[in-house]
Amino acid sequence: MKSFSKDQVISALTRLGELAEEKSIQLNLCIYGGCAMMLAYDRKRITRDIDAVIHPLSKVEPLIRRVAKERGLPEDWINDDVRQFLGTRESIRELPIDVPGIQVTIPTAGYLLAMKALACRRALPGYKGDEEDLRFLIKKLELSSFQEIQEWIDKYYPDDVPSKQDQAFLEQLIREECP
Repeated sequence: MKSFSKDQVISALTRLGELAEEKSIQLNLCIYGGCAMMLAYDRKRITRDIDAVIHPLSKVEPLIRRVAKERGLPEDWINDDVRQFLGTRESIRELPIDVPGIQVTIPTAGYLLAMKALACRRALPGYKGDEEDLRFLIKKLELSSFQEIQEWIDKYYPDDVPSKQDQAFLEQLIREECP
């Protein structure tokens, strides 16, 4: 699967925004995951796709496919599969990038931490997992205990608790990042 740099993401979103403006569609994207980390925190990374809640999805899907065709991207270069992982409450902020035709938001750092701590995906060959992002968010939020991570989880996912194995992994990250 193709990977995207920050410049490539902004370029593809800019084209999507142009098409939305041509069709008089007010497009709203809330971007999650690795792409949110890259755009909001200028993380030096690439992303395989853009996980986003897209509104209005039905009107925008043909435009997404058109950008994919024009740019040689996979049809799911931007998708809303993340919708199934959203918490019962959410906290978002506007992203300070200028993409005409699109209002772009991202989750706050605390919400991203809660999502990534619950997913706690480990690295696999060809896939970095969540460890790098978790390390960054632990430092950014100045966390010193697993209980502080659980407080963020409780705020957005009140019925969820990481597994014992994931708790141990998160505690290890805290020890390494905030000795």
